[in-house]
Amino acid sequence: MAFAVEGVDCAACIDEIEDLCEALPGIARARLNYTTHRLTVGWAASAEARPGELINALARIGYRAYPFEADRLEEIDNATSRHLLRCLAVAGFAAMNIMLLSVSVWSGNVSDITPETRDLFHWLSALIALPAAAYAGQPFFRSAYRAVRARALNMDVPITLGVGLALAVSFYETLHHAEHAYFDSAVMLLFFLLTGRYLDHAMRRRTRSEAGNLAALKALSANRVAPDGTLITVPAAAIVPGDEVLVRAGERAPVDGRVLAGMAAVDESLITGETLPRRLGVGETVHAGALVHDGTLRLRTTAVGEDTFLTEIERLLDKASTARGRYIRLADRVARLYAPMVHLTALLSLAGWLIAGASLHQAVLIAVAVLIITCPCALALAVPAVQVVAAGTLMRHGIMLNAGDTFERLAEVDTVAFDKTGTLTLPDPAVANADRVPAVLLEIAARLALASTHPLARAVAAGRPGSVPVAAARETPGAGVEAMIEGAPARLGSTAFCGCEDLVPAASAEASLVAVRWGEARALIELRQVLRPDARAVIDALRARGKHILILSGDRAAAVAPVAAELGVEDWWAQARPADKIGVLESLAGQGRRVLMVGDGLNDAPSLASAHVSLSPITAADVTRAHADAVFLGERLAPVRIALDVAANARRLMRENLMIAVVYNLIAVPLAIAGQVTPLVAAVAMSGSSVIVTLNALRARSGGLARAKEAS
Repeated sequence: MAFAVEGVDCAACIDEIEDLCEALPGIARARLNYTTHRLTVGWAASAEARPGELINALARIGYRAYPFEADRLEEIDNATSRHLLRCLAVAGFAAMNIMLLSVSVWSGNVSDITPETRDLFHWLSALIALPAAAYAGQPFFRSAYRAVRARALNMDVPITLGVGLALAVSFYETLHHAEHAYFDSAVMLLFFLLTGRYLDHAMRRRTRSEAGNLAALKALSANRVAPDGTLITVPAAAIVPGDEVLVRAGERAPVDGRVLAGMAAVDESLITGETLPRRLGVGETVHAGALVHDGTLRLRTTAVGEDTFLTEIERLLDKASTARGRYIRLADRVARLYAPMVHLTALLSLAGWLIAGASLHQAVLIAVAVLIITCPCALALAVPAVQVVAAGTLMRHGIMLNAGDTFERLAEVDTVAFDKTGTLTLPDPAVANADRVPAVLLEIAARLALASTHPLARAVAAGRPGSVPVAAARETPGAGVEAMIEGAPARLGSTAFCGCEDLVPAASAEASLVAVRWGEARALIELRQVLRPDARAVIDALRARGKHILILSGDRAAAVAPVAAELGVEDWWAQARPADKIGVLESLAGQGRRVLMVGDGLNDAPSLASAHVSLSPITAADVTRAHADAVFLGERLAPVRIALDVAANARRLMRENLMIAVVYNLIAVPLAIAGQVTPLVAAVAMSGSSVIVTLNALRARSGGLARAKEAS
């Protein structure tokens, strides 16, 4: 069964929820997808499924679960996004105003501020900070409450304690007319952490918003052929294997079936990734979701519903996506240790100073300083700050990210697997023999092509931009288009329609042929998938960087072999189905290889999700883009090389930032424990470490990009 789970705020929740589920009687496995918040639970065959028991167990540790419904999840997701944005806005507005007051107090404490003015500024800060923190801190406070109620700790618990104690001590100091208050540090901390949480939520939301588009390929109704030959429109779910179904031009096949009668051009991009339609006839197989461009097909149903090929792609996609969701848990396992260490350190500092004879006030101030100075702000910013800057760098090069941990995985890549059609080649075919066709016939062909909606006609028209369409042109579905031009009959279409069968060469499997005739003048126009302009240069550059290159294509071997030869790629697969591609990727992963998959077709979506990391061109199908870690714009393949260069630099900066955070704690924490740091100094040190981390992250804008600039 699949459940939607509310309250999943960080990746550490995954381990907690899965461990709880698998500890329940009868449950054999549980997997929580962090991106979709979808919990998939499997019960043992010998056990009774008890979803109510599971829901109650999750409720006891602070999570609300219910049967998965995409629409309901979308509503909750939108509400969460709006709430985080409001919290961020409140924290930012409050932090700016409190900081203005704090700067005045800091300056006045070393000059001539009067106690009355300082008290006024402290009370104004309190009036701003207390309600702002109460509202803006809700995401952390609620998460911490759930963790404590479940007798667990997460990163939000020390954040909540630090903010709460800083506000409490500040209020106490304000009541007693003290020189220092720490409202600014508490609110600034919330602002920094909310920024990171909102960005993380936005990336996951972007992926989830497109993930359901695969359903658009499913036909909701079907034309069933009754025994007497009449057509009955029924819901697609009412069709059973053995039924006869009629699929007309412009419709998608509602089932998997075999052609009994008819002939049509069918878009099978979800199976092969090939953008050109394939003409199918009697005896050939059509899969659910395939789009019929022209003609009519009568099918004998072989598979329906959950047994169709389209549903198989959905299952592969979901399985691959869930498996990869566990990748990002290492940081949260570290966080599980970090949180109790912070609490223990602060508690021991409090107890130690009380034993040493310090007053309760002094001991509490030292404990608060320890909590603030060890607050994981720099640690929390170490990776996201680099991600944001590097993501902006990639965006300037036409590359947009879908996943937050893309940089780290890109930097580990040692193998690059390319799909052929739409990836190594441009997504649309182009005229390949324009130099061998008379210019006048190319012009006639382009004018006729503008009167047709056929994909091949669009390719012919694109070869002669600026052509004027022919008036009163007539199109014969499945054959071509004709008209009178300058007193002579003109035709564009199949070789039979134009009377050009004798012009067809013996070997023409690698190109689609369109015939044109004007009067007695005849010619064949070859349409081929054209390599991206810089494909060879990019492949050579990747090979020079030590990357192993291979091609995984669903297209025919006759179409893949020439491309592989032209690019100098020795390892290639043709006619690879989605499961075949995943099999190759899993085999490479078993050899210890880190594979970058680059693809665009619907058939590539499962392999993109199962690869170590993935890229897709913006022209790819919505579902494919949603499950790629990044998408790139334009006709060039250079973004693949640029992404790898930027990622290598970003990973280096992430490691530097983590080292800065560790060194900061090694120096600052002992000083705080020794009582040498006040909460004010702790707040400044904490903010200073965050600033240093952020400034180092800004180096991702230019550092290490020499090769990327060369590629662009």
